[in-house]
Amino acid sequence: MAGYEWERTESGNPRVARYSKLPPAHYRFQVTACNEDGVWNEAGSALALMVQPPFWRTWWFLAGTAVGFLGTIIGLVHYFSTQKLQRQLENLRQREAIERERARIARDIHDQLGASLTQVSMLGELVESDKSFPVEVEAHARQICQTARETTRALDEIVWTVNPSNDTLDGLITYVCKNAQDYLAMAGLRYRLDVPAQLPDAPISPEARHNLFLASKEAITNVVRHAQASSVWIRLRLEPPTFSLEIEDNGRGVAGRDEKTAQWRNGLRNMRKRMEDIGGSFFIGPAPGGGTLVRLSAPFGRR
Repeated sequence: MAGYEWERTESGNPRVARYSKLPPAHYRFQVTACNEDGVWNEAGSALALMVQPPFWRTWWFLAGTAVGFLGTIIGLVHYFSTQKLQRQLENLRQREAIERERARIARDIHDQLGASLTQVSMLGELVESDKSFPVEVEAHARQICQTARETTRALDEIVWTVNPSNDTLDGLITYVCKNAQDYLAMAGLRYRLDVPAQLPDAPISPEARHNLFLASKEAITNVVRHAQASSVWIRLRLEPPTFSLEIEDNGRGVAGRDEKTAQWRNGLRNMRKRMEDIGGSFFIGPAPGGGTLVRLSAPFGRR
């Protein structure tokens, strides 16, 4: 077998040549024989052969395997590198969120508590300077009490905002309704709360909870100060993946409000900005039965 053997092989009487496990290649099988008188056929005969390799030893299979193996290595390296970068990015986002929350808390303490305490200090000095005038002292004392109550309420709001146990839809709606009840009752307005008995256990980020509360508080304040209403209806509508908090009054409506009042315009602009910052929406328009309807919509289930 040329290409496999270097010397001729004597097969004897059997007219069969067996070759096992020939490597894939081209061969030339050559054979000579003699007759019964011992005369040899010197020319002999030849047969060309080609042994095909199995598919796993073909060039295209080996090349594909090498490319696949190399692609797998590159894919694994890319996957683990991407996962590491994503973890680092998530850590950066968490640190950034913490820094924003700390800055917001510091700002709230400075703006709300700092201003109130400064006012109390100034009123105390006025009491000292006007102690010879009982009427003035009494007026200053009432203002000190009012400022102290507002300071307590502001501190309660700050503590509620930073408490992580309140990062739920139920915690938000409960506090919003409580704040609205206290404020509307103090203003002498009738109110009605329309909230589902069972709220979904949906998480809400501290930023979204803070902005939603302040927007709803601004809407309630506008009703008391500008609407000239006698009753307020607060509704919660669940429309997964969003929810909507509606504040409706029976006052003079949007058209009857003084659009030249800077405080009114700033309040609307602030509410819209707060809702946009958390991926929500803000709507204000005429209520179906007259008055004004404010709708604060936001997605839930996000942290």
